[in-house]
Amino acid sequence: VQLQACGGGLVQAGGSPRLSCAASRSISSINPMGWYRQAPGKQRELVAALTRGGSTNYADSVKGRFTFSRDNAKNLFYLQMNSLKPEDTAAYYCSGWLAGYNYWGQGTQVTVSS
Repeated sequence: VQLQACGGGLVQAGGSPRLSCAASRSISSINPMGWYRQAPGKQRELVAALTRGGSTNYADSVKGRFTFSRDNAKNLFYLQMNSLKPEDTAAYYCSGWLAGYNYWGQGTQVTVSS
């Protein structure tokens, strides 16, 4: 399966962009799935993930500001980001597990200006 993330760009602090991840096949069997980010000089970290049990986990730094969602009919999943902060600046990657393999999108850069 191929994953393609889009929706990043230069955003002012406080902005609310939405990232999208398009899958090349049905996402109904992709589980778990989620979003990660990597800032320069830092390790990649989990932002939000839909678990096998159906719950959504969020990094503490984004709780209450970011929301994960998906649209099975369109083979898309999303990351709605609200109240962006400069420290949210990073490359954002979508990811999903299928048949024991972890697939990654190419990443989309989000830069938050203060």
